[in-house]
Amino acid sequence: MSTTIPRRERSKQAARPAGPAKAAASGRHSQRWLAWMFLAPTIVGMGLFTLVPIVASVVLAFFRWDIISAPTFVGFDNFAEVVQDPTVRVSFLNTIVFVVVAVAFQLGLALALAVMVQEKMPSWLRTFFRSAFFFPLILSAASVSIFMRYLFNEQFGVVNWFLSLAGIPAVPWLTTPGGSAAVVILVYVWQNFGFSFLLFIGGLASIPTETYEAASLDGATGWRKHLYVTLPLLSPTTLLASVIAIINALQVFDQPYVLTRGGPGDSTRTAVMVIFESAFQRLEFGQASAIGVILTLIIMAVTAAQFRLSKRFVFYQ
Repeated sequence: MSTTIPRRERSKQAARPAGPAKAAASGRHSQRWLAWMFLAPTIVGMGLFTLVPIVASVVLAFFRWDIISAPTFVGFDNFAEVVQDPTVRVSFLNTIVFVVVAVAFQLGLALALAVMVQEKMPSWLRTFFRSAFFFPLILSAASVSIFMRYLFNEQFGVVNWFLSLAGIPAVPWLTTPGGSAAVVILVYVWQNFGFSFLLFIGGLASIPTETYEAASLDGATGWRKHLYVTLPLLSPTTLLASVIAIINALQVFDQPYVLTRGGPGDSTRTAVMVIFESAFQRLEFGQASAIGVILTLIIMAVTAAQFRLSKRFVFYQ
């Protein structure tokens, strides 16, 4: 004997699963809107303070504008003037030299100190060195530069006072091209190597101890262990540290501006300093934007070259 389910009951049973499915879809919709609400401040902030200025700078590079009068379209004239300006050429050359010396010094010092700190020592002492080396990075670059300007003063600076104790005559640190460039590099490296130091500390901590033990069994000791084990396995961290260091060094401004104002002459004038002077001292915003576009293209080209070359020199575990 078969039982027949009424049509109304069958429709109710078929409709029952739709309730939980609809609730789940509503829940996902609510979560999506909640996610967009949390992301909205970041998206709006990046749009207003990052994307809009970038687009405005690129557009303004093709105009001549001094804020007072209306912008005038000049095409590529700003770029032509930038290329022909000897001050701009010198500033870019100074920036390139600064990047080569400062980044090499910064990465070398950070790596050497990271290897030393990771050697056998009490944990409290390791924590102390990590904090001490990172501390200059949280200080204001302007305040540090002002302080260092007094330290390296030729007449009453502490550095020359210590040199006088050893019978060395006073060195004109900030009034000669070589001395001023050396001070700018030293101050910059002292304040910024802490970030690279922490990156190397993290990279060294990720290297398995078994690798060093195997190298020791193969007869690698001392510097050979670091040459054939540490450096290859640390190459991904080195790539990251070098990319960040070069990008930051190409945009150096605070240290040379506060310490030397770009002098003596144009010996320590950098590309970002020329952008600042063109925009806010001479009100040549079109030319300043053109210099900024060129500097951005250089940064992108250098970064792309680093990642292209990394395929040969970076080894992943």
